Amino acid sequence: MRWRLSAAMLVGACLVTSLITDLTAPGAAAQTYPNRTIVIIVPQPPGGGTDIVTRIVGQQLSTQLGQPVVIENRTGAGTLVGTAAAAKAAPDGYTLLAGLTANMAVNPSLFANLSYDPVRDFTPLGMMAQYPFVLIVNKDFPAHSVKELIALAKEKPGTINVASAGNGTGQHLSLALFKLMTGANLTHVPYRGAAPAYPDILSGATPVFFDNLSSAIGKIQGHQVRALAVTSSKRATLLPGVPTVAEAGVPGYENSVWFGLWAPKNTPPEIVARLNAEIAKAVAQPEVKKRIEAGAGEPMTMKLSDIEPMEKREIAKWADVVKRAHIAVR
Repeated sequence: MRWRLSAAMLVGACLVTSLITDLTAPGAAAQTYPNRTIVIIVPQPPGGGTDIVTRIVGQQLSTQLGQPVVIENRTGAGTLVGTAAAAKAAPDGYTLLAGLTANMAVNPSLFANLSYDPVRDFTPLGMMAQYPFVLIVNKDFPAHSVKELIALAKEKPGTINVASAGNGTGQHLSLALFKLMTGANLTHVPYRGAAPAYPDILSGATPVFFDNLSSAIGKIQGHQVRALAVTSSKRATLLPGVPTVAEAGVPGYENSVWFGLWAPKNTPPEIVARLNAEIAKAVAQPEVKKRIEAGAGEPMTMKLSDIEPMEKREIAKWADVVKRAHIAVR
């Protein structure tokens, strides 16, 4: 009798152990995911493009997942502080990162001792949107097309000032790529952001600027500046009559800021798949698309398997531009 009782107890203990193991396995965790608040770290200040896009998509994700999605703006050293913090977070699907061209593709070539690796330390989840830059000029500037600008720059090398929001910014990289692809001798004038550049653009002191379409659109529509071309691979929804730089005479030119969501490496694949599906669903919602397009962006979707290869191509592209253009951040 004692032996039978001990055997029964042993079988019961094994069953309990098996049940606990099943419940704590990654697959079981994914089945209950999410059951609490999800935090998305935005490594830039509130009100910027990264913040706006992430809040639009995050709000929709909260509705779909039935859990709060909180945006945490963790700024410092550009995008470095927030991105590094996300890399060190637990890989459980409850801390995500808003990734963009800057922190996931450009930073590796700008900073020698980067505290994170965008490929090694993160797993892509899905893309959200992309925003083009737009090549604008002072309303009295003599060039009325990209070809005329290039011709003028070659006729009067070094005399045309072109603004940027600072060394290593997207505006600067747009200019650097343009110079490398056209041979145009344009003089880079960095400012402390886009807003401080505009008085000189409007006065004609620095008459040319590759700015984010989202911040330039009001001045374009108000006829304060003229748009020569957009930097994206296709024409912008808000400026259908403005050609792309490639269409305007620089074949192969393309530069858009893209935004997506990433998770710390080793996040369970079941959770990655769930979030990928939910992000794609969120971006496809008519209201989400409307809000992104109203801000001069384009909703962006991509197969999960294609995101990391795209990221690697972008890293290589900007590493080449940074090296050849001798770009350094101070």
